[in-house]
Amino acid sequence: MNQKKNPASESPDAPHLPVPDPVQLTHILIDVYERSQPMLKDYMERHGVEFTEQNLDPLNLREAGFSFMAHLMANPNRLLEMQMQYWAGFSNLMQSATSRFLGNPEQDLYAPEQGDKRFTNPAWTNSAYYDFIKQFYLMNARWMEDVVATAENLDDDTRQRVTFQTRQLINALAPTNFLFTNPEVLAETIRTGGDNLVRGLKNLLEDLERGHGELAISTTDYKAFKLGENIATTKGSVIFRNDLIELIQYEPLTETVHKRPLLVIPPWINKYYILDLRPDNSFIKWAVEQGYTVFTISWVNPDRKLAQKRFEDYMTEGVLEALAQIETITGEPDCNTVGYCLGGTLQSVTLATLAARGQGHKIHSSTFLTSLVDFEKAGELKMFMDESQLMLLDKEMTEKGVLPASHMKKTFSMLRANDLVWSFVINNYLLGKEPFPFDLLYWNDDSTNMPAAMHSFYMRYCYHRNLLPKPGGVTMAGTPVDMAAVKADCFFLSTREDHIAPWRATYATTQLFKGDRTFVLSASGHVAGVVNPPVKKKYCYWTNSSLPTDPDSWLAAAAQHDGSWWPHWEQWLRPRSGDKVPARTPQDPLCAAPGTYVKLKPDV
Repeated sequence: MNQKKNPASESPDAPHLPVPDPVQLTHILIDVYERSQPMLKDYMERHGVEFTEQNLDPLNLREAGFSFMAHLMANPNRLLEMQMQYWAGFSNLMQSATSRFLGNPEQDLYAPEQGDKRFTNPAWTNSAYYDFIKQFYLMNARWMEDVVATAENLDDDTRQRVTFQTRQLINALAPTNFLFTNPEVLAETIRTGGDNLVRGLKNLLEDLERGHGELAISTTDYKAFKLGENIATTKGSVIFRNDLIELIQYEPLTETVHKRPLLVIPPWINKYYILDLRPDNSFIKWAVEQGYTVFTISWVNPDRKLAQKRFEDYMTEGVLEALAQIETITGEPDCNTVGYCLGGTLQSVTLATLAARGQGHKIHSSTFLTSLVDFEKAGELKMFMDESQLMLLDKEMTEKGVLPASHMKKTFSMLRANDLVWSFVINNYLLGKEPFPFDLLYWNDDSTNMPAAMHSFYMRYCYHRNLLPKPGGVTMAGTPVDMAAVKADCFFLSTREDHIAPWRATYATTQLFKGDRTFVLSASGHVAGVVNPPVKKKYCYWTNSSLPTDPDSWLAAAAQHDGSWWPHWEQWLRPRSGDKVPARTPQDPLCAAPGTYVKLKPDV
């Protein structure tokens, strides 16, 4: 559709005329509506949506919201004070905005936080109109956050739930998420005559199809990656397989290797190749290059047939079986291990179980990457683990035999909604663009099911009741677990901006074990802070040989170092890895890495 363009409409960063010609925009939107109808009609004829109580309040936040409002109403003086604060702030903003509209330079009263990518378009700064929209939004957001933060007599659980609920609302109402208040989207709509919105609707319906009626937002170009070809490419072989694992041994890249082998225990919430994305950021390949015989567990993507697999089965059929196979292959009686996230939680249980059985020597040293053992301060994820939520999840898992992969993916996305939800709503549906090929987001979307029995134990005994740190709190394969019995040397790596395993919570593990312990804190988050190869020279990390009980005291006395933590870890691991021996090549392989289990897709 060719419309005559208004010159002012082409410059959304113009100070006083940033809005497109309303007549032109109206014609475009009518045309978009007409072109969209066949797609919408086709979709609606083939699908129906059923709303249930669980759909409407999946996080059980309504009760917390009612409790919060009751506390506000019980203190009318505080309520009046907050209203006065709001109107004072609004009055100041209107005065500043009026002056700006009259052409006077004004300093922002409300500026985005550092790192907020939503307001990087020049129009948000150069245009008085969009600058007012931005500041008005930020004023409301901070006022809402302050109301929750200063509410009196709220218990910690209710405050955390209301804070989470408020943040979700604030993120959803950002002006960047709407056509008429996003200058970039408006400019693109005028430029393309609305083609971006038609393409966006097509992308939306395709994502609904991919999610079988639920919105599964595309976050990357899924066709751009193929396992074993341009992702998960470190050469190796599957040398053992059972119901739960494929054990991969990697081909050596040095003539000699350290005598003691290294076993990587990844989480099974996602797939192992987070540590083997591309050759230039593969932790596994880098470890092989340093002269280690590296093995990794590749967990199966379980279906209903494995519904009764327990947490302890992941220990016995997973870690303990892998250790037995490595001993047979290498002839070495012990092994160094690396556990990542949930894999680290399992590693801690394995260490305590072996110690109780008098077999603690089988694991010489362990590295924990962003792993929780004490779940007392496990952060916002605990909101998903109250009794009402657990009952709903148990019901779903009883029906399906597993917790569907999509459930955990949506949960993690909500914790970082601006990055993992709204940025793609804007890109895919408003701008009508295809997402950029990104290996990390490809892995993030390649999620897995959780067996019902295992996941029910994990939620109740770890998150909800926090029994792992308590002596005898859990029993694994008939053996009571006591973390204080662990005497292996341990290296703990946490990340400062971790929203899944908060570093102050992971630090608590240093107070549980009794062996030689080293704690390192990396910059960035749960994944980027771990997958940080030295060649990138990104971020930094902190070290402190002392381990006080208070994590903030540890950080206050810690020394900061530039770059990746990987070389620091390798210096720690090297003296615990034995002398050099001739390199070991995989023998009698079942198939080439990355194997078959990593390619299994969830079927529910």
